Amino acid sequence: MDLIPAPSHVQARTDAPPFVLHAGSRIAAAPGTGAAARRLRAELSAATGFDLDPAAAGQDGDLALALDPELGAEEYRLSAAADAVRLTGGSAAGLAHAAQTLRQLLGPAAYRSAPLPGASWTVPAVEVRDAPRFGWRGAMLDVSRHFMPKAGVLRFIDQLAAHKLNVLHFHLTDDQGWRIEVKRYPKLTEVGGWRERSMVGYRAGKRRDDQPHGGYYTQDDLREIVAYAAARHITVVPEVDLPGHNQAAIAAYPELGNTDVVDTAALGTWTDWGVSENILNPSEATLRFYEHVLEEVLEIFPSTFVHLGGDECPKDQWKQSPAAQARIAELGLEDEFELQSHVIRHFDRWLAERGRRLIGWDEILEGGLAPGAAVSSWRGYLGGIAAANAGHDVVMCPEQHVYLDHRQADGEDEPVPVGWVRTLEDVYRFEPVPPQLDGDAAAHVIGTQANIWTEFMDTGRDVDYKAFPRLAAFAEVAWSDLPRDPAARDWAGFERRMAGHYPRLDALGIEYRRPEGPRPWQRKPGVVGRPLAGPPGPSGENTAP
Repeated sequence: MDLIPAPSHVQARTDAPPFVLHAGSRIAAAPGTGAAARRLRAELSAATGFDLDPAAAGQDGDLALALDPELGAEEYRLSAAADAVRLTGGSAAGLAHAAQTLRQLLGPAAYRSAPLPGASWTVPAVEVRDAPRFGWRGAMLDVSRHFMPKAGVLRFIDQLAAHKLNVLHFHLTDDQGWRIEVKRYPKLTEVGGWRERSMVGYRAGKRRDDQPHGGYYTQDDLREIVAYAAARHITVVPEVDLPGHNQAAIAAYPELGNTDVVDTAALGTWTDWGVSENILNPSEATLRFYEHVLEEVLEIFPSTFVHLGGDECPKDQWKQSPAAQARIAELGLEDEFELQSHVIRHFDRWLAERGRRLIGWDEILEGGLAPGAAVSSWRGYLGGIAAANAGHDVVMCPEQHVYLDHRQADGEDEPVPVGWVRTLEDVYRFEPVPPQLDGDAAAHVIGTQANIWTEFMDTGRDVDYKAFPRLAAFAEVAWSDLPRDPAARDWAGFERRMAGHYPRLDALGIEYRRPEGPRPWQRKPGVVGRPLAGPPGPSGENTAP
């Protein structure tokens, strides 16, 4: 049946007749399942052309939806027989996952937006029992380096839902662009939302395209994105980076920078890739500014977690700044690392007072971890191991394994072939919980996510190519109960199931990398990247200089 991600239990009844969906089929929605029934009807009606009207009260339906409080929130059961398909979930989220499995069983055409002539709609007799391994199954989308219009974000959310992923980590601010409207500070988008040009190729390159680039989401755009995702049981976790990765904000409001060592009024939104040395000054006024920003962020995003970055913050300006050094002395801190920790701890408390939780990249461990903070472990596993052993929740997303901007094969025909080669099989063999963790510490790994950085992805087609099919393999890693030993995983079986999954990706309109290699339009002669110098070390850490 080629189901992806693989369910916990599947029992096919090959001696029983299949279920046939037809023009007269009806949907029976038990109490509490109305929203799930409406979404299932909308998706299947578009693909089949059938009305799929609701069954009359008290009558059976060809598709029957129900809730079972004995199941976990995201757990589901699917039972298909000749007379009906019954979908049961522990909550509306579980029903949504059951509906995605039903679409896969119906065939690739179930993912189309209009019916195809002559299509048949059958579901084999089968029993499926399923539940996810992790509660956080995410994908990070960077819209700061290259802006993705709202329609593209909604499309990406549909792709996540089709693969039972449930977190969109939305990277909204960086040196190269500020993408979230803040009504109190309009220049953040008027100035920081645009850059004069972009670097072409790898960050050490000299080429520029000399084309202005920018864009931002209004607060209503973001509310729409959040609501659209929530209807598909996906949580949008916003990221507003600090204290580094802020040149776009400083270009808009120069007083946010270290004005005693840099002429911040002369800065523009950054046109390079990489890490800008222009970071926020650590004054009380800057903290108030970002409190005001976050007040508006919290009004838009109801997620428990708010990502505040905390990564790649060069300390040179603070070392040179008399004001920053006076701040270190005033607060009784040891050095610039403790100063960064002070900023992170401040916002950890600020968010906790409002019922939210801070999550940040693993650099927030430097100088002391804020007590309630969670960690996105990106520099290999070590940060996540340290955080979990100290009792902090962790989302594992090591660069060496699940950074999907990294190239998928050797060869100059790969578009902008940066990073290490990470094939579909490599992603399938990624294990989020390292062997150094077990028991209570392992339980602090609340999930995993794949990260999609867009320095080298200026269109939705590029994102499709880099994300898929690897995001399908990642979805199985995040959802399915695979052996923790990567070598024990059934790669051949997954590869066989992927052969049945590619037609679904085609039906969804995803322009993924084909198993045979890049398509001609994806080859960009002369626009190449510099591969990293070394492979991951034995612990998964970066060995490149």
